[in-house]
Amino acid sequence: MGNLCTCFAPTTAKRKPTKRSQNLAQQNGTVSSNRWTRHRSSSRKDNNKLDDSLLQEQALAAAILFRQHQQNVDGTLQFDRSSSLRFPHSGSKKTQLPRSSSSRARSLTDPLIQPHQLVNQDIKVDDLETNHFVLVHGGGFGAWCWYKTIALLEERGFKVTAIDLTGSGIHSCDANGITSLSQYVKPLTNFLEKLADGEKVILVGHDFGGSCISYAMELFPLKISKAVFVAAAMLTNGQSTLDMFSLQPGSNDLMRQAQIFLYANGNNHPPTAIDLDKSLSRELLFNQTPTKDVALASVSMRPIPFAPILEKLSLSNMKYGSVRRFYIETSEDNAISITVQERMINSSPPERVFCLKGADHSPFFSKPQTLHKVLLEISKIQSV
Repeated sequence: MGNLCTCFAPTTAKRKPTKRSQNLAQQNGTVSSNRWTRHRSSSRKDNNKLDDSLLQEQALAAAILFRQHQQNVDGTLQFDRSSSLRFPHSGSKKTQLPRSSSSRARSLTDPLIQPHQLVNQDIKVDDLETNHFVLVHGGGFGAWCWYKTIALLEERGFKVTAIDLTGSGIHSCDANGITSLSQYVKPLTNFLEKLADGEKVILVGHDFGGSCISYAMELFPLKISKAVFVAAAMLTNGQSTLDMFSLQPGSNDLMRQAQIFLYANGNNHPPTAIDLDKSLSRELLFNQTPTKDVALASVSMRPIPFAPILEKLSLSNMKYGSVRRFYIETSEDNAISITVQERMINSSPPERVFCLKGADHSPFFSKPQTLHKVLLEISKIQSV
């Protein structure tokens, strides 16, 4: 699972000949924000057509991923087109609104953003410091999880790169063989290293991907315009992902039940990876996510390498600290609670904090339009 590794507290696991579970520390919190809602109704016949269309769309997306894998050996996926549509707002003389052409019927958990709530309609990507987003998934996820965000951003004229970290997505490495954070983030650091001099990107990290982009910020501060943490681990110098979440009082029964340790080197050695009980993943990670995206995740997620979450980061003010940081909270998150998110924000305050009301731990599924809106807002924020 993607975020398990970011949320558990250290305990001594009993050695048994099978997979393990371990206690996780988690405490749920709430935060208020404006709720954007709009009801859309349709006939049963229309819903059946929508379901069939979406299944075809997801099949096409999967085919594209495997095709890209054959063409990109470094684990980096480039998406060159969007399935989104642009339509004029009848109440405006010149405004055009971004709208996803996803064929699934909208639910109350993913409302259509009202025109007056959308910003940056006249944004010109060529006038920005950078128009290139680099999306980094959380533990267990892969580049595939960003498919809605990719489509929406590309429809607005942005360049988007989604990274498969080592042992994730369609990357061929076995997660049990990953022994360091540097090895895990190698596809990301390779990509940044190859950027031309003077070229910058906006790094977006989800879940454990927050630790990964922090590592990259320390190595390549001059190549990163902004860093966006989406329900992500935002650490301070000397902390590991495990350290941060171990500070949370109490325990998360759901996380403890879902977590499974893997021991590829034998029961007398430390765990090599963490897996997730798929029967519990919906409540833990996707409690506000459409059913079809849950199904996509259930067949796409992979184990999380254990060693990288134990590794303490070395972050300096001169390098990591020089990159502008933004945090996006998820209010209905059952994996990384608002309490934990706000603790990280208070420990190392970013430039601005945004909250996605009604978003679960996977806002790229549960709140794709609102997440997109916030990313647009961040892209155009100028230096003060």
